[in-house]
Amino acid sequence: MKRTIAALTALATVCGASFAQGNHRAVAPPDSIFDQLEQEKGVTNVYKAYFPSLAMARKAAITFHNQLLESDYKAGFLVLQLDAADLDRLRPFGFRFEPATDFIQRRNRALTQFQIERSRRAAGAPEPLSIPGYSCYETVEETFVAGDAFIAAKPTLASWVNAGNSWQKAQGAGGYDIKVLKLTNSAIVADKPKLFINSAIHAREYTTAPLVLEFARWLVNGYGTNADATWIMDHHEVHLMLHTNPDGRKKAETGLSWRKNVNNNYCANSNNRGIDLNRNFSATWNSTNGQGSSGAQCDLTYRGPSAGSEPETQAIEAYIRSLWPDRRGPGINDPAPSDTSGLHLDIHSYSQLVLWPWGETSLPAPNATALQTLGRRLAWFNGYTPQQSIGLYPTDGTSDAPSYFELGVASFTIELGSSFFESCTTYNSTTKPKNLPALIYAAKAVRTPYITPAGPEVLTPMLDGDASGAGVAAGSIVALTASATDTRFNQSNGVEATQTIAAAEYTIDVPPWQAGAVATAIVASDGSFNSSTEALAGNIDTRGLALGPHLVYLRARDAAGVWGPVSAVFLNISSLPLVLAEVEANNTLETAQAVPSLPAIVNAALSPPTRTGSRQDPDVFLVSVAAGRTLTVYATPDATLALSLEIMDSSGQRLALSTYALGQAGGVSATNTGTTAAVMYVRVVAGPAQPLGLVNGVYRLSLGQ
Repeated sequence: MKRTIAALTALATVCGASFAQGNHRAVAPPDSIFDQLEQEKGVTNVYKAYFPSLAMARKAAITFHNQLLESDYKAGFLVLQLDAADLDRLRPFGFRFEPATDFIQRRNRALTQFQIERSRRAAGAPEPLSIPGYSCYETVEETFVAGDAFIAAKPTLASWVNAGNSWQKAQGAGGYDIKVLKLTNSAIVADKPKLFINSAIHAREYTTAPLVLEFARWLVNGYGTNADATWIMDHHEVHLMLHTNPDGRKKAETGLSWRKNVNNNYCANSNNRGIDLNRNFSATWNSTNGQGSSGAQCDLTYRGPSAGSEPETQAIEAYIRSLWPDRRGPGINDPAPSDTSGLHLDIHSYSQLVLWPWGETSLPAPNATALQTLGRRLAWFNGYTPQQSIGLYPTDGTSDAPSYFELGVASFTIELGSSFFESCTTYNSTTKPKNLPALIYAAKAVRTPYITPAGPEVLTPMLDGDASGAGVAAGSIVALTASATDTRFNQSNGVEATQTIAAAEYTIDVPPWQAGAVATAIVASDGSFNSSTEALAGNIDTRGLALGPHLVYLRARDAAGVWGPVSAVFLNISSLPLVLAEVEANNTLETAQAVPSLPAIVNAALSPPTRTGSRQDPDVFLVSVAAGRTLTVYATPDATLALSLEIMDSSGQRLALSTYALGQAGGVSATNTGTTAAVMYVRVVAGPAQPLGLVNGVYRLSLGQ
């Protein structure tokens, strides 16, 4: 290995005494899960730790994450399981303590309910379809069944990859395959950027695997109907290790507060047996001289007997190394190149944090600035605190070791929610809706995660010509609207610079980074790019597009020259338009030429002036616009013609007006805000930019609603 643990150890900041070894001891083998639950009830060294500041609370939540049981940031305390040495370590930072009696009572009531459920099942009651009391969280088996269903329904989009074995399976004692759900459109063969997410490495963190499974549902079920899900699946790969520690998860599904794997060679036969897998990773294993993990077998942060000793750790390390090449130099301070592709997210609960390397030292990682930018983007969605992953003391042997430390791939830990056993109400109303968009953003930015997050986002792209979703006519002009913003950073822990929007564009069917993409500029709706948030407007000429769905890719660039992630919208060409030739003598509202149905294309011409200096040969068209619909008019003139486009209501009152330069195509629109269909008039005339002596005034008018 070209990067040595010693190199990192040399940089690690010494932050006080080493971790306490804990006061746990191995006990006689429990008779059953019932007895293990009873053992859990006997844990009484649980305290409310009142913190001096929110910043100190976040650091304590990182350092004492293995002992963190609950948090109430508004009330000013964390609920922690602490021994005497832990209390002594926290007091100098300004913490004060009181017994968490109410938490212990609630925990014991919940454990009793689990015992009752176990007794019912032992008496012949059917197996529950989910975790008792937590119907929103799939069991290990239900998770794998859901993945099987994705594959059966859409085999070109989903597949399983077997990454290795759990500890029990490696021992021939049951257990599970460590499986990765690979999601991508396999019909499109390319070297695609890869997002890797692992979850539930700590067994008791209930919300993590269900959230990642929900992300899989969004991708698979959204393919073909959601434009963003579709392009992500077409052009990126998403790899989901939903249950990184399935043996331990089965323990936690019984109500036990189980963190580690179930390796019974260490702290045998107790509820604290096994290895903390997130302290067992090879490259940074025990790199902080005992501060970042424990050498005591019964401690919840026991790092294991050697680096990468556990089959679960070996599986995730091997899988990560199979996804990406090594792009970091041999020195500990060598950054990965800015164009490095790929992103690794390790989903945990709970602390409401978005964390990036290093956790082993307070010194910044060599890609710290770019990691911070992406971290603040992700934290915008969930409202969590974005920060470097070191707490009051360092940690070592964590999951970013193979991805960032070895390979230079951007790596983050997201700590969900406010409880390990979070209620379904909180999960469904808060944790899931806040964090699913963060995962979607990560999937968009994975091509260049050290560059793209610095650029603006495109939001709410809409095609005004297809408001009903029924599609637009081939050859028609479709008005495109969206917004772009560079402001969506979480600024709760430092300030991320924002930029003025400088440009925006769209491509059709071919994403902008791919050869053959033809970009069309989108303008600022107010006429000038001069703000960090801009409304966007453009028009799509559908001539030449085949019938059926098309993907329109949009992106925006900021004043620093950085393009942000792509957002997409479907354009469905559903029919051919009515094509008309202009009937002359349509110069007034009274003589307006009726357009019998929309969409329509009118091939027209402005006649030469009848006297010197005159530009007047207006063409007027009458259309009927349905209630609540927007009339969109787009004119394409020849090179000798400058046009003025006007929309009027049935009484001749102006609703909209736009003028254009010589040979410039452009559009105008107006909405029928009434509850019934309304007559509107479209007036076309040579505009102020038209030179005298008009000879040929041919133009093409596209109308739609």
